[in-house]
Amino acid sequence: MKVTIVGTGYVGLVSGACLAEVGHHVLCLDLDPEKIRILENGDIPIHEPGLIDIVRRNIAAGRLCFTTDIDRAVAHARIQFIAVGTPPDEDGSADLQYVLAAARNIGSRMTEDKIFVDKSTVPIGTANKVSVVIAEELQKRDIGLKYSVISNPEFLKEGAAIEDFMRPDRIVIGGDDTHAIQQLRELYAPFNRNHDRIIVMDVKSAELTKYAANAMLATRISFMNELANVAEKLGADIEMVRLGIGSDTRIGYHFLYSGCGYGGSCFPKDVKALIKTANDDAGITLKVLNAVEAANDAQKEVLTNKIKARFGTDLIGKNFAVWGLAFKPNTDDMRDAPSRKLILDLLDAGATVTAYDPVAMPEAQRIFGNDPRISYADNPFTACKDADALVIVTEWKEFRNPDFAIIKTKLKTPLIFDGRSLYESAALSAHGLEYFPIGR
Repeated sequence: MKVTIVGTGYVGLVSGACLAEVGHHVLCLDLDPEKIRILENGDIPIHEPGLIDIVRRNIAAGRLCFTTDIDRAVAHARIQFIAVGTPPDEDGSADLQYVLAAARNIGSRMTEDKIFVDKSTVPIGTANKVSVVIAEELQKRDIGLKYSVISNPEFLKEGAAIEDFMRPDRIVIGGDDTHAIQQLRELYAPFNRNHDRIIVMDVKSAELTKYAANAMLATRISFMNELANVAEKLGADIEMVRLGIGSDTRIGYHFLYSGCGYGGSCFPKDVKALIKTANDDAGITLKVLNAVEAANDAQKEVLTNKIKARFGTDLIGKNFAVWGLAFKPNTDDMRDAPSRKLILDLLDAGATVTAYDPVAMPEAQRIFGNDPRISYADNPFTACKDADALVIVTEWKEFRNPDFAIIKTKLKTPLIFDGRSLYESAALSAHGLEYFPIGR
């Protein structure tokens, strides 16, 4: 099948590459010529394990192409995916200008019936707005073409997006046009062979499903973070608590790890947007999600508070090694990452930072610029050299079992503040390291 995907960001590029991988002919549109140049050369502008191989393989096979030409993209396929960004507005709501602009561009050029697929994470009611925009553009040209607007939210985890797309837990299709739904069933048939993963529902329910899923996961994280803070004060071990409650099949083990707060492109934005939508469109205050957001904001200060409790509030002259900049492993995404809050707090208190991350250091340099108070190390142990303490923010695999003897010799003071509680306190004590985890 032929498919056009508008937007070559995280969702658009992964979706396009995976659809091409199973045999579809995909044309990805983006208005950023530099991004298209990078993609046509077989490189990718994001870090996602396995993605570059799929992109290169399908470019070579002729199934995956890229363009900045809107006319070409609209003419390519009857199925038009909209996978552009929906950044948060100042009030926390999702900014739909790029979604609606994409719909207008297609509506003003289409010469055959189309199926519009909202792949972007959008508020409840967006499909109706997209439909209105398309109708307006067709009316301007006095053309009576048929079209359908389908909600098909993505459920991709950064760092595991290829696996999530190729072997999905579910494929949600929201719409009431039986022909359009059947077309999407055929499109997703290669991903649906083992058992039927497709769930068909109305458009608004599909739109809400995406927000509800992310809000639930964010809630679990904030809940465990608050329990970790309680456990630490009362002398309990949050890891033991996690095992105790996770063994209950009604709860399960997923998203029960405590830490220094959630970040990324989804959870913070989507929680804010759902709170805003509920308040403005339904007149309902989501008390639980407001608490989830407040708890997460507070959790991002826990490491700084531990450091100041140990060193004092004045950190002038202190240097801290920071392991991990991305909001989670296997990505270079630093949007709302706990590391950003930590580093800014340390700098504000007068400290300097030497950071290391396997893939996110270029992104950190873009964010922080040429701030002389921040330097970057080429390996984790170099970052520790003459540092007053090591602070662990992201649980990259290479941090799980380091050589503690080397760490101790590199550090000026044998201290580790661990935002992910990767180690056992007894083991670090045996190495002569003072250890400050979360929840233990």
